[in-house]
Amino acid sequence: MNYTLKLSGLEAVEITAQSNFVNIGERTNVTGSAKFLKLIKEDKFEEALEVALDQVRGGAQVIDVNMDEGMLDSQAAMVRFLNLMAAEPEIAVVPVMVDSSKWEVIEAGLKCLQGKGIVNSISLKAGEEEFIRQAKLVKRYGAAVVVMAFDEAGQADTYERRISICKRAYDLLVNVIKFPPQDIIFDPNIFPVATGIEEHRNYALDFFKAAKWIRENLPHAHVSGGVSNVSFSFRGNQKVREAMHAAFLYHAIKHGMDMGIVNPTMLEVYDEIEKELLERVEDVLLNRRDDATERLLDYAEKVKGSAKKKEVDDEWRQGTVEERITHALVKGIIDHIDQDTEE
Repeated sequence: MNYTLKLSGLEAVEITAQSNFVNIGERTNVTGSAKFLKLIKEDKFEEALEVALDQVRGGAQVIDVNMDEGMLDSQAAMVRFLNLMAAEPEIAVVPVMVDSSKWEVIEAGLKCLQGKGIVNSISLKAGEEEFIRQAKLVKRYGAAVVVMAFDEAGQADTYERRISICKRAYDLLVNVIKFPPQDIIFDPNIFPVATGIEEHRNYALDFFKAAKWIRENLPHAHVSGGVSNVSFSFRGNQKVREAMHAAFLYHAIKHGMDMGIVNPTMLEVYDEIEKELLERVEDVLLNRRDDATERLLDYAEKVKGSAKKKEVDDEWRQGTVEERITHALVKGIIDHIDQDTEE
């Protein structure tokens, strides 16, 4: 029996136990990107495609798309954007993660996919009957599924609740629905750390332990999560946030996390994090000392606004006007088109 997770856009992606970590691009999400939300709200869907393109070029192997915003017709926006993505060859090669808390939006999105995508997400929040109903539909559509560690009592925020909910969901999926185990992706909840609240100090550590338990005890299942959640206490301080994401991923991957929702264009390299910053970040993530939060906050105050800037490759702008227009057309870059055509 082959237990490889197979996904596809226009090209197939196979995820095995030997595969490298899978980057799921997070920026095409109206709840996570102010830029993307603004473009969608202003009906600039073609410009919003640039965000997806940026993620693919930055190394995203899957694109997460979320249109859950009170002022939007989420279903219509999801369908329109996925259809535009499908018509853009450079984006269409990668699989799509249809991300919504509304089942009708997920189902509408699944109908647009030309390959095998991922549903994000289902959970036991509304009980077993609804969980089974949704899982059967995901199976019928041929998609993989993200299962949140969430049940009738709420989100799991301890190690014990994380593993008990994931075990219960796995047993229902595999034994009752006969869902392919390799198509199950657990999200054991990444919560913010360094919040100053005592109960939050083990959040990252409990996630690492839960990821390890899932990979060892729930055969062929995968582990994912929204990595930027962990640094929410430091929003506005990119240097600290990027270091936290890199350090979190370093430890999570060692514990079995094999995919995650990230911004691939802004991922820091673990070995390149400044020594003092890394030590303070890991003190928080691993709950190594009582004053870890205070020490990281002190450091954050010192380095505000010194994050690395994303380098834009503008070398092609040095070419002739014909070369520039050709490059822009091939790559779908619309920023300079008026200026170049006037020349």
